Amino acid sequence: MEQIVAGVFEVDPADRETWLASRTALMARSRAEPGCITYVFAPDPIEPGLIQLFERWASEEALEAHRQVLASSPTPDPGVPVARADVRFFAASELPR
Repeated sequence: MEQIVAGVFEVDPADRETWLASRTALMARSRAEPGCITYVFAPDPIEPGLIQLFERWASEEALEAHRQVLASSPTPDPGVPVARADVRFFAASELPR
C-alpha cells in the first residue's frame, strides 16, 4: 500500500529560501531512492514562513528504507531555526472510480 508523508515547517520568512536551498540535495537523493514517487519541500504560497512537505512512497518498506537512509546520513544543518515542525504519516487508499 502506498505511504504518504505530509508536513509543515515554520521558519522566519527571511530565512525560508536558505532553508529550502539546504534541502535541494536531500530532495534529489530521496527521489532517486527505490519506491519514491514524489518528494518535495515547497514554499507555502500564502504564508511566507511556511514550508510544505509532501512525499509519496510505493510501499511501507520503501518508506522505512528511506527513513533508515535519513537516520544514517542526516541533512546538514543550515543554521536556520525551525519554530515549528509537524510531520504526519498516512497509509494511502484508492477511492473507487
